[in-house]
Amino acid sequence: MTRRHIEAKINGDNCDFLCESNETLLSVIRNQLQLTGTKEGCSTGDCGACSVMLDGRLVCSCLTLAVEVEGKNIDTIEGMSNGEDLHILQRKFLEHAALQCGICTPGFLIAARALLEKNPNPTETEVRYWLAGNLCRCTGYHKIVEAVLDAAEEMRG
Repeated sequence: MTRRHIEAKINGDNCDFLCESNETLLSVIRNQLQLTGTKEGCSTGDCGACSVMLDGRLVCSCLTLAVEVEGKNIDTIEGMSNGEDLHILQRKFLEHAALQCGICTPGFLIAARALLEKNPNPTETEVRYWLAGNLCRCTGYHKIVEAVLDAAEEMRG
């Protein structure tokens, strides 16, 4: 196979990499770019652990080919905080103990941020519906939903 040169923006920074035509965005993010916050859970798009934003759209990076991101903007969990200053969602996940093993947490955070950017005042049902593509085997969902609702309230000010 021929390796392709791809240029994109990752967390606001220009980035370029080489990839095979069948290589996933998840593989490039973790293995080449060393951004290991995005997790591999199922490799079938069912668990949400690998969720990233691609040009403002929530996607599973395990189902996205790296060649598809030419010229696009990708936001991963590493771009969510501002240095040591955690995003409100990250703080609320900690405050509500909405995480345990951490495999699902980055995907939940990315998905929750996408929700709150579209709907800053979601109902509990809307949060549960939006996060339905993310699976957690440790914490359960109640604390996660509470953390998202609390973050939404604080973000509305």
